[in-house]
Amino acid sequence: MAMVMIGVDPHKGSHTAVALGADEAVLGQVRVRASVAQAERLLDWAQAWPARTWAVEGAGGLGHLLAQELVGAGERVLDVQPKLAARVRLLAAGAVNKNDPNDARSVAVAALRSPSCLPVRRDDHTAVLKIWAKRHRDLSRARNQVACRLHAVLCELIPGGLGKEICADQADQLLREATPCGAVAQARAELAAELVADLRRVDDLLRETKKKLAAAVRASGTSLTEIFGVGPVIAATVIGDVRDVSRFASKDRLAAYNGTAPIEVSSGNRIVYRLSMRGNRRLNHAIHMAAITQIRYKHSDGRACYDKKIAEGKTPKEALRALKRQVSDAIYKQLKADAARIAAASIQGPGGNQGNDSVASAAGSHPERQLFGQATPGPAPTLRRRADQRKRAASHDSKKTARTT
Repeated sequence: MAMVMIGVDPHKGSHTAVALGADEAVLGQVRVRASVAQAERLLDWAQAWPARTWAVEGAGGLGHLLAQELVGAGERVLDVQPKLAARVRLLAAGAVNKNDPNDARSVAVAALRSPSCLPVRRDDHTAVLKIWAKRHRDLSRARNQVACRLHAVLCELIPGGLGKEICADQADQLLREATPCGAVAQARAELAAELVADLRRVDDLLRETKKKLAAAVRASGTSLTEIFGVGPVIAATVIGDVRDVSRFASKDRLAAYNGTAPIEVSSGNRIVYRLSMRGNRRLNHAIHMAAITQIRYKHSDGRACYDKKIAEGKTPKEALRALKRQVSDAIYKQLKADAARIAAASIQGPGGNQGNDSVASAAGSHPERQLFGQATPGPAPTLRRRADQRKRAASHDSKKTARTT
């Protein structure tokens, strides 16, 4: 039986699925309400096509839950980026209306034609890192928003306001020293006090999130934190977005994915490479922060690389871009080493037995991450008798010989 591709256009309230044959002919379509039984209803509808593959638009976003349910049911699911489906609609012959069935069909066509659609895997520890990294990112943005609003209110209360990076204690001290005159100034002082309370609350949440993030990174057993300038936040962001480093054939592919590799804009005999604005910008920002940290410390290898590029006549921005590429290559090297170590741990388990292939088992087997001590003494490392045992055995044999004589 020919393979059937089922494209799914997920929404908050409903999901629309369209089945296509190998010739891209529509075999059927269905619309199910987003509910607890959404995956079951889709599977019941698709029973007519045993050789089927699901293509979910945005399986890492709005379609994440549905894609995970289908994968949990043993189905093969592909993640189709919304950009690919949009290109199918753009290049379609004739006028194509924008509706859910046509969108689902475009998703299926993109999955049939494009080899870049990746299979969806079950969530593992990398999903935990991505969750807490996003939480930290959201809280950091919220703190910046509160701090900017507090700066604006303080400038209206105190001439000059606070001329440096604001913190809750400094703002609270300024408010205690200020003497507002009039109802308007009093209202601004009360608003500033509420913003200070909001800033303290966000700071507390950030501290707790950093602790959870650091614990999750330690549990992953990654060696990314060995790179200068890469802390738990950057490591979690990188692992959460890269997930499986084996999908990148080389360090150049990873550099193209994170936007640290230049793009070619050549024509004829004119060969030109320019700064890439493509790729995963979140991952690019994480690499950027690691490079900036290396530049700030003169004893780091990154600062030596930066100074070398400056001495060669590069501009500071060009030197920074070259350093970011070096950081990307170092990240790829560490990720490959981590993957090789986890694969070796899964093949050779404790005691030479077959081990578990999960990341958590490989990370939890490390002595520093054991929650409890060894319950029973381990077996002797050799079958030979120890020295004290040999002495006792020799004494026993000599006494036995003396009694017999």
